Amino acid sequence: MANNQKNVAIGASFTLSIFQFNLSPLEEIHLPLYKGSTLRGGFGHAFKRVVCIQKRRECSDCMVKSTCVYSYVFETSPPEDTEILRLYKNVPHPFVIEPPLTSQRIFKKGEEITFNLVLIGKAIRYLPYFIYTFDELGRIGIGKGKGKFHLKSVTSEIKGHGTEDKSENAGENGIIYSVEDKILHNHFRVITAKDIFASNNSPSEIEIEFLTPTRMVFNERLVAEIEFHHIIRTLLRRISSLSYFHCGELLELDFKKLIENAENIQCTDSKLRWYDWERYSARQDTRMKMGGVIGRAVFEGDLEEFMPLIALGEYVHVGKGTSFGLGKYAILEIKF
Repeated sequence: MANNQKNVAIGASFTLSIFQFNLSPLEEIHLPLYKGSTLRGGFGHAFKRVVCIQKRRECSDCMVKSTCVYSYVFETSPPEDTEILRLYKNVPHPFVIEPPLTSQRIFKKGEEITFNLVLIGKAIRYLPYFIYTFDELGRIGIGKGKGKFHLKSVTSEIKGHGTEDKSENAGENGIIYSVEDKILHNHFRVITAKDIFASNNSPSEIEIEFLTPTRMVFNERLVAEIEFHHIIRTLLRRISSLSYFHCGELLELDFKKLIENAENIQCTDSKLRWYDWERYSARQDTRMKMGGVIGRAVFEGDLEEFMPLIALGEYVHVGKGTSFGLGKYAILEIKF
C-alpha cells in the first residue's frame, strides 16, 4: 500500500519513538482515575525545575527561549519567521504521555506504575531530558500526598510494525535505563510513517475504539457525535503540523479533496458516549473540564486513501489534550 498513489503521502521524514517508563513506588501513591493529567502536570513542573535558567520568568519573554529545551518541548511556539500556522500561539507538543488505563488508584510499595512516552521528530534527541526529569519527579512525588517513587526502568517499545531498529547496542532485554546501573543506553527503535503504512491494504470497513476521552473541535464546538470527516480534519491538522514543525517536512496534501471524500464515509454503527473528567491546572489555579468521547464506531466506504492518517493517528493520538494521553484510539477490525 505504501507505493499506491491514492494514499496520503507521508514518508520517512516523519519519525517517532515509543518508550515504556516503569515507576516503582517507595511509598503509597494516590492517583486519580485518569492518570494522564497527573503524569503530564508533574513532568512539566519537574522539567522546568531541571532545565530552566530563569525560574520566575514566562517563556514568552525569555531571551533564551529559542534554544531552550523546556520551551521547545513544553511550550512549543511556531518560529517567528514561519508562514505556516503563523496565527497560532502554540503548535502541537512533540510528545504524548500514554497513562495506564487501569482503574487502580492506590499503588503500594512494591507495585509498579507503567506508562508510555511517544516522542516525535526532533524531540527524540531529548530523551535523556525526559528520563532525568521523571527520575527527579520521583524525588518530588506525584498524586495526593506527593508519593515518592524510583524510575525503575525505561525500555524501547514497538507495536508490531516494521521499524528501523537502532536497539542493537541497548542494554539487556532492550532496557535503555535502569535504576540499578543508571547508565543511559542511547540506542532505540525509530519508527517512520512509511513503516507504519507499509502493511495496510484497501479496506471498505473499519472499526475504531476511542480509548481515552477524545476532544475534537468542529465549527468552534466540541464534537459529541463523531463523524468520519471530524477524524480526518483533525488528523490532517495535527499530523501536518507535527511534520512541519518537528520533522522538518511540509506535507503536500490536498486538504479540501480529502475532507470532501471523508464526508462520503458513513458511520454504520456507533457505541460512543461522552465521558466527563476534570483536571486541576496549577498555572491557572483552576479546575478545567476535559471531557471527551469514548467508545467504538464502525465506518464504511472507500477508506484506502485515509489509512496512512488513521494508522499514524494510533501513535500520535487525535484532538485536544494529546500530551495528557487524550485522543488515544485503536483500530479494532478492518474488513476488505
